Amino acid sequence: MSKIISNEQITPRLFNSNFLEFFSKVPWYVPLAIYVPVVFYILYISLFNHSLSVLTTFLLFLFGIVSWTFVEYLLHRFVFHYQPKTKFGERLHFIFHGIHHSYPRDPLRLVMPPSVSIPLAFLFYFLFEWIFPNNWNLPFYAGFVVGYLVYDTTHYAIHHFPIKNKFFLKIKSHHMKHHYSDENTRFGVSSPLWDYVFGTVPKK
Repeated sequence: MSKIISNEQITPRLFNSNFLEFFSKVPWYVPLAIYVPVVFYILYISLFNHSLSVLTTFLLFLFGIVSWTFVEYLLHRFVFHYQPKTKFGERLHFIFHGIHHSYPRDPLRLVMPPSVSIPLAFLFYFLFEWIFPNNWNLPFYAGFVVGYLVYDTTHYAIHHFPIKNKFFLKIKSHHMKHHYSDENTRFGVSSPLWDYVFGTVPKK
C-alpha cells in the first residue's frame, strides 16, 4: 500500500489528461445529490406501485443497509487492499485506493466517483433483481444504496468534519488506526462490525 505523502488538505494531480483529472475529483455531496432521489423513488414504487407492505419494505430496507456493510468490508479488504503484481496493477491500484492512503485528507478524492459508482449501482440492481422474488429487490436495493451513502458520507466526515459524538468518535478512531497504525486491519469504515466477526481487529 502507498505510504503517506501528505496530511494536508491538498488534491494532487493524478492524470495528464484534463478530462480524466476532472472526473477523478468529486465533492462529498455529489453521491447524495445523485442517489437520494433514487432511494425515494424506489421506496415510493415499492409501496404504491408494487403494493409491498410497510413492514416488508422496512425489513428489506434494513437488510439492505446491513448487507452493504458486509460488501463494504469485502471490497475494502480484498479489492482496495489487493497487492498488485505488475506495474500496471500498481498504477491502477494507486488510482482506485492507494492515493487515499498517500493523501488521506484530499477533500476531492474521498467519495466514489459517479463514473465508478453508477455502473456498480446498475450491476447490483440487476444482481438483486435476479436474486429476490416478488419485487423484494426494490426496498432491499434502496437500503443497500443508503448503506453506501452512509459509508461515503461517514468516510468524508471522519477525515474532514469536527466530530464530538462519542459513538462517531469510536468510528473515527477505528478508521484512523487503519490509516496510521496498521492498514492491514480495521477494514470497516461505516461500521467495525465485520472486523470483529472476521478477526481483523488486533487483540489488545
